[in-house]
Amino acid sequence: MANKRPEFQVYNSMTKQKEIFKPIVEGKVGMYVCGVTSYDLSHIGHARAYVAFDVLYRYLKYLGYEVVYVRNFTDVDDKIIRRANEVGEDSKALSGRFCQEFLNDMADLQCLLPTHQPRVTDHMQQIKDMIAQIISNGCAYAVDGDVYFSVDNFPKYGLLSGRKLEDNRAGERVAVDDRKRNPADFALWKAAKPGEPLWDSPWGPGRPGWHIECSAMSAHYLTHTFDIHGGGMDLIFPHHENEIAQSCAACSESKVNYWIHNGFVTANDEKMSKSLGNFFTIREVTKLYHPLALRHFLLGTHYRSPVNYSISQIEISSEAVFYIYQTLQDCEDAISALKEESATNAKVRVSPAAQDCISKLHNEFEVKLADDLHTPTILNAALQEALRFVNSSVNMLKKKQQKLQQLSTVKSLVDLEKQVREVLDVLGLLPSLSYAEVLQQLKDKALKRAGLTEAEILRAIEDRMQARKNKEFSRSDQIRSDLAAKGIALMDVGKETVWRPCVPVQQEQPGTPAQQEKPGVPGEQQNPPPAEKPQSIVPADKQQSITS
Repeated sequence: MANKRPEFQVYNSMTKQKEIFKPIVEGKVGMYVCGVTSYDLSHIGHARAYVAFDVLYRYLKYLGYEVVYVRNFTDVDDKIIRRANEVGEDSKALSGRFCQEFLNDMADLQCLLPTHQPRVTDHMQQIKDMIAQIISNGCAYAVDGDVYFSVDNFPKYGLLSGRKLEDNRAGERVAVDDRKRNPADFALWKAAKPGEPLWDSPWGPGRPGWHIECSAMSAHYLTHTFDIHGGGMDLIFPHHENEIAQSCAACSESKVNYWIHNGFVTANDEKMSKSLGNFFTIREVTKLYHPLALRHFLLGTHYRSPVNYSISQIEISSEAVFYIYQTLQDCEDAISALKEESATNAKVRVSPAAQDCISKLHNEFEVKLADDLHTPTILNAALQEALRFVNSSVNMLKKKQQKLQQLSTVKSLVDLEKQVREVLDVLGLLPSLSYAEVLQQLKDKALKRAGLTEAEILRAIEDRMQARKNKEFSRSDQIRSDLAAKGIALMDVGKETVWRPCVPVQQEQPGTPAQQEKPGVPGEQQNPPPAEKPQSIVPADKQQSITS
């Protein structure tokens, strides 16, 4: 009898606790995630957020929900106008260009396209209508072409963040403006300044404030009441707090049932910021590392915890994804000749050991994702155990077996590979290309990092083979360790030597005992499991922010 699927529990930032997820409409989910302000290439803080919500999107679809996923683009904003003026480009053209660059990065990271990707400039009427409704309901006022939200007229202000109005000192979170009735009041509409893009409105020509756009677009696509609103923890205040105030002031029935926020990114345990020079765009990382390695790295930490970006950690993830796809490639090669026969022979059964492995992977996958999307445990425990079983089964096929036992091993591998692929698919780690193509891409990235060509590595392999023939084992060792220091591992497979990417190995210091190579002694296994990294969930108040 199949185990009952565990109920999905998610941490709700509004209630500060995990709750069982229950959609407003059975079988359907409405989800809004705050998108990027498109004035520059996206950084790995963006990758962190959108990979996390992509997993949530995939998981909800896996659970059978019909999901309407909305992720916006802010395509008119102070930062966009400033950047356009700096480079002498039309602000709309600049914004459109970086919207496309963002979509390219998301495609590289295998993030599924949302159902809707609205842009602010296409929804001016909805924004103006909402502002007018807020004014009509007594929660906003116009001054000299600007419109401000009146926080004094919304008693529930601060419900999400827990902040009190007296905590909002002018000049810190809000602009200083003597025309405001309360320094904490924030702009819904900004009067036009010379040279800025503008739209006509009942209050004069201008453009929307930042916060109002998400309230208007989420209501337009999902109505005033929907299931999930997401974004980074840095958006809790003021952006999401202001969204709640605006939406409720416009419609008293407005409500989001689950507020979900992802943790921040640090670099080498320091706050990531442009001023410190430790700021990385997605493009900078994927120039040297496969996008799936970056995705794996991000999923290796629980989405609510801070994730520390470092070269050593991305190296570990790069090796991990190579291990995954090499194992699956080896599996595919091993079963290809007997796959059809194993499927059609009625006497063939999946082995009990394989069935246990499949069941354990499936159950762990469902239990851990249902527990607030706990991806690290899946990647570092359940999946690793399944891949080790695949490798041992592939090795069994290389030995002499009775035909029925051989077919049983093949059938076991077929079923286990299917379960592994399902797990990888929900995590967004199942490549769209063949395993062989992705492995070659990973090798190409490793060559680029090492500053080597494949021809140079093959020459080094020949030099090493000659050194071994000449019993020059110290030289043979040195060739191998020199390559390992550059992230290139050599493996002796029978009489052949092959290479694969690895985490760069620190050179042995003089006087340190080293394991000397001997002729005929095979090297390490073809698919060594990747190093694991410790994971934890850290309280929000201990996390550091990423500076935009």
